[in-house]
Amino acid sequence: MEPITLTLKDGQKIKIEPGKTLLDVIKSGAVQPPDPNIPFLCARVDNDVRSLDFAPRMDCTVEFLTFQSPEGRECYRRSCTFVLARAVLELYRNARLAIDHSIGDGFYYDLYTDVPVSETILGYITEKMRQIIAKDEPFEKRVLTRAEAVALFKKEGYPEKARLLQNLNTDQVGVVNSWKYYDVDLGPMVPSTGYLKVFELKQYASGFVLLFPKQSDPTVVSEIRNQPKIFSVYRESKAWGKILEVNNVGRLNQIIQNGDISDFIKTAEAFHEKKIAAIADEITHRKDCRIVLIAGPSSSGKTTFSKRLCIQLRVNGRRPVALSLDNYFLNREQTPRDEEGHYDFEDIHALDLKLFNQHLSELLVGKEVDIPRFDFATGSRRKETDRLRINEDQIIIIEGIHGLNDELTASVPASAKFKIYISALTQLVIDDYNRIPTTDTRLIRRTVRDKKFRSYSAQETIDRWPSVRRGEERNIFPFQECADAVFNSAVPYEWAVLKTFVEPLLLDIQPDKRAYSEARRLLRLLSLFKPLDPREVPPTSILREFIGGSSFHY
Repeated sequence: MEPITLTLKDGQKIKIEPGKTLLDVIKSGAVQPPDPNIPFLCARVDNDVRSLDFAPRMDCTVEFLTFQSPEGRECYRRSCTFVLARAVLELYRNARLAIDHSIGDGFYYDLYTDVPVSETILGYITEKMRQIIAKDEPFEKRVLTRAEAVALFKKEGYPEKARLLQNLNTDQVGVVNSWKYYDVDLGPMVPSTGYLKVFELKQYASGFVLLFPKQSDPTVVSEIRNQPKIFSVYRESKAWGKILEVNNVGRLNQIIQNGDISDFIKTAEAFHEKKIAAIADEITHRKDCRIVLIAGPSSSGKTTFSKRLCIQLRVNGRRPVALSLDNYFLNREQTPRDEEGHYDFEDIHALDLKLFNQHLSELLVGKEVDIPRFDFATGSRRKETDRLRINEDQIIIIEGIHGLNDELTASVPASAKFKIYISALTQLVIDDYNRIPTTDTRLIRRTVRDKKFRSYSAQETIDRWPSVRRGEERNIFPFQECADAVFNSAVPYEWAVLKTFVEPLLLDIQPDKRAYSEARRLLRLLSLFKPLDPREVPPTSILREFIGGSSFHY
């Protein structure tokens, strides 16, 4: 048989014999990581991310990936959580380990045993994980029929995994195991346990956090971030999940299958309305409060939330008035530039902070001001302005990415401001051991909205996403704990609805595009959900901001 040619990112060509894996190529010394202490973990093969046990069958392009790539980090984390689950199984056969959500660069877990989580218990688990890692055992993979996989998970005592698979529209299921722990194959993993030396378990609240390596230096474990407000909202969402009796994808699919979804949606939306009303009450009770600032990352549903909050404030006798930050952009030639020389419209100094603060101060003392009009087509202000004056019973609503940054409203006393952070903090997990990243919920929301309302393709949205994320890390996330209230805009049924809209868009991305690997990953997650008819979604739902059909005007 003819040798297979691998073309690397730098143009280097390597010939291998058929049947050889990417790991064989690394072991042969044909390729080496830039830093010997930061090994290759997986690879991008023709824009599809693969485990290193993959054996190419034809000529292809290959990019070997380390922890310093997003795909490498995901691979490492998936593998490390697998080893954690196996360690707990070996030590505490009757315990229940349950993944919840991310905290900074780690994952939070609850561990249900006869005694509370302690440093002693975490010490035992850590030692067991290190023993497993020291053995450098490979992860065993195989493909089963769906019926075989369901039977296996039932036999091994994983009813949630069995329930998840029962409603999947697939004939074959990938299964991974190490010792007696089995899991569904949800994506690339490192070749063997020996790759997972950098981790730490830290006690947090009633559970613990699994900490991963630092992105900047993968040889060092990251530090825990204390985020009490965000953590509290996550816990509140979990409590709601218990009330709704749905905390994982398998249970959601079962409700859809049984035709019980309508009441479930109504209850989930009622939770949102109750929370928004509570925030409005808190604002109303603060007699000095004159300005409400709403901030959150992309596709959090800020606009619909703002409109629903305004309704609740009117119910309380307060008359809100919106003030758009878009009209306070500096003229294009005054806009700061990023490190690549492009205009940085997300920089807070792209706004005329001096004029904005002057207008706020004047509005709060009853003066009338001339609000500028910004023309995005020309990149400059128009000659026309809009006159605005507010009365004592009115509240100014300001929505924008810099809302929690005090530099935006430096002239306004703290007592006059109420800050709200909003994000889609996904409360649903795949099962006890596998989570759905919050970022993915926002990405598929944005993909649907961009296509429906902005004529951007899924490929364009995915290509822009890393830049969006960098802006969030710089301008939003550092200030989230400064909020007076945090609102979780996620609804537990939304992936089932979004699936219908986003799957065709992702399937349109061709294999020669770099976004293809991300599309494949999202499609793999979406395949776990049964589709849900969007007609079930109420017209006031935040989800309508992305799929259309809202009763609000945007």
